[in-house]
Amino acid sequence: MDAIILQILNGLDKGSAYALIALGLTLIFGTLGVVNFAHGALFMIGAFCAVTLSRLIESSRTVIDESRTDFLGNPMEVQVPYVVDWFGESGGAFLIDWAVPLSILFAIPIMITIGWIMERGLIKHFYKRPHADQILVTFGLAIVLQEIIKYFYGANPIPTPAPSAFQGSFDFGVLLGFDPLTILYPYWRLVYFAFAALIIGGVFAFLQFTTFGMVVRAGMADRETVGLLGINIDRRFTIMFGIAAAVAGLAGVMYTPINPPNYHMGMDFLVLSFVVVVVGGMGSLPGAVLAGFLLGILESFASMREVIDLIPGINQVIIYLVAILILLTRPRGLMGRKGVMEE
Repeated sequence: MDAIILQILNGLDKGSAYALIALGLTLIFGTLGVVNFAHGALFMIGAFCAVTLSRLIESSRTVIDESRTDFLGNPMEVQVPYVVDWFGESGGAFLIDWAVPLSILFAIPIMITIGWIMERGLIKHFYKRPHADQILVTFGLAIVLQEIIKYFYGANPIPTPAPSAFQGSFDFGVLLGFDPLTILYPYWRLVYFAFAALIIGGVFAFLQFTTFGMVVRAGMADRETVGLLGINIDRRFTIMFGIAAAVAGLAGVMYTPINPPNYHMGMDFLVLSFVVVVVGGMGSLPGAVLAGFLLGILESFASMREVIDLIPGINQVIIYLVAILILLTRPRGLMGRKGVMEE
């Protein structure tokens, strides 16, 4: 039982990332009808927003510390972060320690701006083009963004630690009545799941209970009729593209302590997340979230040593096998709508 609970927790962790990226993908497809293969790159850029802010906060100047000497007795040179000069020892240490959560505020305007530039500068020209053209151009854009990140940050993963308050593991077993140290789970992974649930809930609440969201949902169902009412639906859809970019970016920001950012992490998540979107049903927001968590949990169970010993390599293909089975029995996915991506 403890192994099952641990794998469910691992699945919720993976599923949170899949669901967040798939949610953004579905928002873009549902509003603009664009299959955006550059969405994984937005997840990557979000992660590197956290890396960038961490580096900015940790930037320092060299000073001579008379109280410390080297082995020859000479005063030592030490690095003093600028934030320590500006905010004091405790304030500077706090900013350095909490760089990843603070990156949320840093990433939101950046991701919205990048999303707006992508949509206005490139993607709007492909609204009425075939989906194959959209896939090719956005996939090419993803490769360009990936190479830009590689040029400026290098090819190696960049460790970005969580705040010290969330380092270590939570004794989840004691909470459920098991013996101490039976089920240990990292604090930050629990934080990531809670953060994902908050973002997903916020997006659904925004679409369901705000006038802006109601108009967007109406535009997703019947764009022409909404336009005839005198509403500038194109501008609202552009804003939704920026929101979808921000969702992907925030998913990347908070994922940095779990998986050190590297230039190809966007591609790694994109393929799996696109499978999630197809399994959930193209254009279905609830379907994308449901499929994200479902496939995350299945992948986690398939990664158990007992399962791998029985069926070697199953953890690498389980998501695709499940996708094939679901699409054979439900061609539109779990919650897909009739007419979406159907000729």
